[in-house]
Amino acid sequence: MGEVPESHPRFASLMARKKLTEAAAAGLLADSALIAHGRGEAFDYLLQERTCEAARLAILACAARLSSAEYPVISVNGNTVALAGPQLLACAAVLGCPIEVNIYYRTPERMSALLSALDEQKTEAEEAYPELKSKIEGVEILGENPDARIPNLEGPRANCHHEGIYSSDVILVPLEDGDRCEALVSMGKTVCVIDLNPLSRTAKTASITIVDELTRCAPILLDALRDSSEMTDPNWDNGHNLKEVTKEMLRLLD
Repeated sequence: MGEVPESHPRFASLMARKKLTEAAAAGLLADSALIAHGRGEAFDYLLQERTCEAARLAILACAARLSSAEYPVISVNGNTVALAGPQLLACAAVLGCPIEVNIYYRTPERMSALLSALDEQKTEAEEAYPELKSKIEGVEILGENPDARIPNLEGPRANCHHEGIYSSDVILVPLEDGDRCEALVSMGKTVCVIDLNPLSRTAKTASITIVDELTRCAPILLDALRDSSEMTDPNWDNGHNLKEVTKEMLRLLD
């Protein structure tokens, strides 16, 4: 990709694509990762690539649940690390919680690449948020040696860390899949997801669904975590919020 001026109307989207193609070349992503991102972009077009009011309310509700949790955890996959690793490290620093890498297409090489990328991103996060430097340094990165399993879930994503996903009461999972979301909810966890498709099984199953693009909403979530006055009442009607987002998408088609 050539040099794209910041004045380009789709600058943010093009930069996200660039990050993903570089991450794919570095071995961080599954073969289907770019397809999944493209599917999300189609829904973002319907939102005119902006964070709508319903998404903002969901972000604030998510911040409230994470902040009041006894044991919050942030779960990430390859796309998440590539797109918003530093921002989520900062969120974990504010919460004092671990980040756990959990992927479906798991190989030793890919896990090593993702864990190394997150360690390197700590430096980027510290430079962006110097006031959080010591807390970012202390964020625990899990995923290398899972020692527990999510019940009623088949495949590699069932493997997790007991001191991470398994023991969490509130979990933030950007770019989740429906099977694992259902299994985590069945465990009694509050599951907060970021999913641009309000019709997906993940979006409908989650406790709180943020229908927004990850790189756009991660900084808003971080700001909300750092300013508790912005958080909303944790009494949350996820179905109603999804309807509001869908209405917004349809309104913009008129």
